[in-house]
Amino acid sequence: YMSTLSSLSSPDGDTPTHLYTYNHVVDGFSAVLSQTHLDQLQKLPGHHATYIETFGHLHTTYTPKFLGLKKDAGLWPAQSFCRIEERIFAECSAGNLGPDAYSIFNGALGLQRELAVRITLGNRELTVTGQSVYPENLFVSKERKYIFCAYDYDGNVTVYQQFKEVQRIGAAGAVFSSDPRQYLSSSNFSMPLVTVNPKDWELVKKYIINTENASVSIKFQITKLGTKRAPQVAYFSSRGPDSQPPWILKPDILAPGVDILAAWVPNRPVKPIRKSDYLFSDYALMSGTSISCPHVAGIAALLKAMQRDWSSAAIRSAMMTTAYLLDNANSTITDIRIGVSGTPLDFGSGHVNPNKAMDPGLVYDIEVQDYINYLCALNYTSLQIRVLTGTSNFTCENANLDLNYPSFMIILNNTKSASFTFKWVLTNVDDTSSVNTAAVKAPAGMKVVVQPETATFDRKYSKAEFNLTLSIDLGITVSPKCNYLGNFGYLTWHENIGKHMVRSPIVSAFANSTK
Repeated sequence: YMSTLSSLSSPDGDTPTHLYTYNHVVDGFSAVLSQTHLDQLQKLPGHHATYIETFGHLHTTYTPKFLGLKKDAGLWPAQSFCRIEERIFAECSAGNLGPDAYSIFNGALGLQRELAVRITLGNRELTVTGQSVYPENLFVSKERKYIFCAYDYDGNVTVYQQFKEVQRIGAAGAVFSSDPRQYLSSSNFSMPLVTVNPKDWELVKKYIINTENASVSIKFQITKLGTKRAPQVAYFSSRGPDSQPPWILKPDILAPGVDILAAWVPNRPVKPIRKSDYLFSDYALMSGTSISCPHVAGIAALLKAMQRDWSSAAIRSAMMTTAYLLDNANSTITDIRIGVSGTPLDFGSGHVNPNKAMDPGLVYDIEVQDYINYLCALNYTSLQIRVLTGTSNFTCENANLDLNYPSFMIILNNTKSASFTFKWVLTNVDDTSSVNTAAVKAPAGMKVVVQPETATFDRKYSKAEFNLTLSIDLGITVSPKCNYLGNFGYLTWHENIGKHMVRSPIVSAFANSTK
C-alpha cells in the first residue's frame, strides 16, 4: 500500500498520507488523498472501491443506560481503544422467525421504555394514554376524521390489515384497540396511528357512542420509562432449539432489539470526492435481532479492549454466564407472546449484563483445536474442514463432541428419556487463586451429577476439568404448552470466598419432528 501511494504523482505538492492498514475483516487501507491522487488510484488494476470518510455520531439514546453502561464506572471507561485486535469476535443475530420453535440463533427483547401518546377526547371529557411509534412530533387538535377500531380477538383481521384499511379510506389517522402483547412494527406507522389497551378502549368506545360530534386531540412523542415489565422476549425473536445439529442451546443471550432509535449511513462508493457527496444518517425506530446483535458485538468489543488475552470463546462465556434472568418486577423474564415466564429456549442464558461480564472469575474457553475436533465428530469431510479452517495441517484423531460451550443441552429424539456426560473445562481468569463449588437446580424428571463438585485454581489461567452427567426421564411431566421443551435447570459455580458466580442453563428439548 505504501508503494502504491508513493507511485502517485502530486502536482499540487501535497503527497498522499497513509493512515491505517486493514487485514482482518477486510483487506485495504485508509489514506488522505487529493482529488488528483484519487483519480490516479482508481485507474490502477488492483483498485476495487473507494469510500469517502464518514463521521460517527450518537446512534441511539436509551439502550446504553438500559444495559447499565456508564461513562464514569464499569466496563465502558475500563476499556482502552480500537489497541489492535488480534482475534475477531463474531456475533450472529437470531433471525425474526419467532415465536415458533426451531428458528434460532440469538434473541431480541423489549425495553421498559414506552413510546406514548396522550389521547384527549372532546373538551377533556376523557384522557387516556396510548402507544405509537409515529416518527413526527405531532399534535392533533379536535380532529373528527379519525377512525376508532376495535381489536379482532378472533384473529380474523390483523392490526396491520386494519392499518392498511385506514390508509385506503384517507382518514386523518386512527385509534385501535390492541392486545398489549402484540408486537407493532415501527415500519407500519406511516401515518398518525395510535393503539390503546382493551380496558381504556372500552372507555373510549363509551364516549364515542354517547357523544354527538365527538372529537379527539392527540399529542405524539411522549417518552415514558419504567412503565412496563422489561426485559421481555420479543414476539418476533426466533426461539430454540436449533432445528438441526449441532444442538447447542440457542439463543445464546438477549439484548435490546425492539423500537431502537437507530441510524445508518448508506455505504456505497462515491466519486469524485466533493463536500456535497457526504452521506448523512437517516434515523428510525427499528426492531429485529439484527438490531440486538450490534449491542452484543459492541459489548464484546469493550470486553476485548479491556481483556486483551481473552479468546472470542472466553468473551462469549463471560457474557452468557453472567447474564441475568429477572426483569424489573423481580420475576423471570417473560415471553411477550403469552405473558408468562420464558425458558432458556426463549431467552438463552438471560439478558446481557456488561459490567458483570468484565469480571466473571471463570470462563468456558475453546481453543482452535477444540473446534476442529468438534467438526470431525460431526463427520465433516477433510475438504470441508480445510475450507472452514484455512489449513490442511490438522488431524481427526481426537474427534470429540465436547465443545466446552457455556450451556448444556440434550435432544430427545422420539423418546422422553436420555442420558449424556459432558466433559467440560473451566479456566480461571481472576488474578488470584480460588475454590469454587457447584450448585445444581434441577426440576422433576432431570437428574444432574457434577464430579468433582469443587474446582480449585492456584493461579490466573489455571484450568479445572469436571464431568456433568445429565439424565432425563420426563414420563408424564412434559408441559403441554411448550411441546418442544422437555425441562430445564441450571448449574452455578460459586466462589467459596469471593464475589464471583457463573451460571449455565441445562436444557432438554425434543427434536423437530417436521425435519
